[in-house]
Amino acid sequence: MCYRQVMYELKPSPQLDIALTLDAPDVLPSGKLCFEFVNTMNWHASDSPLESLYTYNDLVDWAQSVGIRSEEAARALKVQGDRHPSLAEQVYEWAIDLREALYHVFVALISGEKPARIDMDLLNEALPHAFTLPEILSNEEGFGWRWRGDDKGLDGLLWPIIRSAARLLTDGDHSRIGQCEDDRGCGYLFYDTSRNHSRRWCDMNSCGNRAKAHRYYSRRSQRKDTDA
Repeated sequence: MCYRQVMYELKPSPQLDIALTLDAPDVLPSGKLCFEFVNTMNWHASDSPLESLYTYNDLVDWAQSVGIRSEEAARALKVQGDRHPSLAEQVYEWAIDLREALYHVFVALISGEKPARIDMDLLNEALPHAFTLPEILSNEEGFGWRWRGDDKGLDGLLWPIIRSAARLLTDGDHSRIGQCEDDRGCGYLFYDTSRNHSRRWCDMNSCGNRAKAHRYYSRRSQRKDTDA
């Protein structure tokens, strides 16, 4: 008896989940949506971190800037926030708490330490909201997940961030998680996609160039001391 092997063409899943789209290589500067959120606190590892998100509307503007929300959707969120200012403030404060928890979790991983329970508890508290109301949709590319909970309420813009973090923690390559090595405490987190894991800086045009200049002047000073 002759058996014929049937080969099926594997098609990529459509990127219906915005977190998957934004976490794809070469989309965001840091490499992951959750890191883009964490990096909204500037100089995170220094003694004087600098906040960039001061209100719920700032959070919405950031979400629009990275692609979580369209301009129209961001405008609607601001209108909703103006109608419910107390709730918008609560969402903002929770967002900041989640951001700091994520920062501490990933820094612990980089340091080879176990994340603090309080930080993991905050993340786990958000998970049921981030993965709520799932449905499978199809398009010309195939089938993919969509999370209808993202479209509901003032807090919906947080859920793609939490899914990004959850997937990185459970399925990501932790050896590629890095932090800018600037000695002033830049603190920028990134996912290193270079072939030889060589990324060390937030950006070569800022902390990277400063480090190069510092090494140059240090070597020059040493040569002068040697010649003296």
